[in-house]
Amino acid sequence: MSQASEGSRSLHLSQVTKEFAAFRAVDSLDLDVPHGSFFALLGPSGCGKTTTLRMVAGLETPTSGTIRIGDTDITYAKPYQRPVNTVFQSYALFPHLDVHENVAFGLRRRKSKEVDRQVSEMLALVELESQARKKPAQLSGGQQQRVALARALINRPDVLLLDEPLGALDLKLRRSMQIELKRIQTEVGLTFVHVTHDQEEAMTMADTVAVMNAGVIEQMGAPAELYENPRTTFVANFLGQSNLIAGKVVGREGDFVKVDMHGIVVSVPFDRAHTDGGEGWVGIRPEKVLVAEVGEDIDAPGNHLEGGVVTDVSFVGVSTQYLVRMPWGQELQVFEQNTGRRRLFTHGEKVDISWRPEYAFLLDASQDAHAGIEEE
Repeated sequence: MSQASEGSRSLHLSQVTKEFAAFRAVDSLDLDVPHGSFFALLGPSGCGKTTTLRMVAGLETPTSGTIRIGDTDITYAKPYQRPVNTVFQSYALFPHLDVHENVAFGLRRRKSKEVDRQVSEMLALVELESQARKKPAQLSGGQQQRVALARALINRPDVLLLDEPLGALDLKLRRSMQIELKRIQTEVGLTFVHVTHDQEEAMTMADTVAVMNAGVIEQMGAPAELYENPRTTFVANFLGQSNLIAGKVVGREGDFVKVDMHGIVVSVPFDRAHTDGGEGWVGIRPEKVLVAEVGEDIDAPGNHLEGGVVTDVSFVGVSTQYLVRMPWGQELQVFEQNTGRRRLFTHGEKVDISWRPEYAFLLDASQDAHAGIEEE
């Protein structure tokens, strides 16, 4: 298919705003989702992601702004007039129809030809051929989810909307369904827009992730880019975990910004320094921090901090997670992979920590260091 025709089926949101009484759920949102991509809207409850999805589906009307698929304005189109289908967390299957007839429902309403052949092909795609004559109640949660997916996909929508589609599944099944969904999206080549509050889910499946907060997109990009180089404290904390340490910018040396962090000067790559001011938060992911016995050489030249004390040790199988209290009183998170090559450190033990400068990032001091941290 030519690039022009692919582009003509892309999803575009321009200055889309949605207000409920005195509350602005979505605020002047601009979004371009290329045709054939797997796009995730990620954020906490109340950030506006589901409202955005419902506006694309036609279940909510924007207060202002436009929504287009290609050149077609669908802002005020009825849901059934849009080349869009939605898969909900609740599946919404017809309990009285078997799997085959659930999937065939849309085709039969439109009086399509070769319904049985199309349904068989779709059940093969979601690996449910053997379940065709069972009722939904006879299926597991994961199987029901795949029926709901097949029922939406068989209509060949330009855009498939997924609203927390794996939320009702247990953790192990959710993981396998993440891989399954990505496989299906790659095979059918349709645009998937996936709404979730689960960071791992978004990062596992999506080509592009948009992190939403309070009705706006904080940052958008490839999962690895957002994780490795967050531009706000909210993204740094919501997408994984981060250590954020107050510091003062003291100069620049080559491609690095020098930051005085409680009397210790550390380096941050210039292209990962997202502040114009003289102060900022030095950020480092816990798994990038190395911990060692006092005085031991650490394979991380550049940013070496002494005087740490282990205040907590959590063994979680693949890794051991430490809290290390630094001389200025802050506890830093350190995740060390359990390769078996090193002993575990113990509570109260004195340690040094270090990290490679290229893994650090610098965020604006005006931002809340606790933004994006979800309450347990």
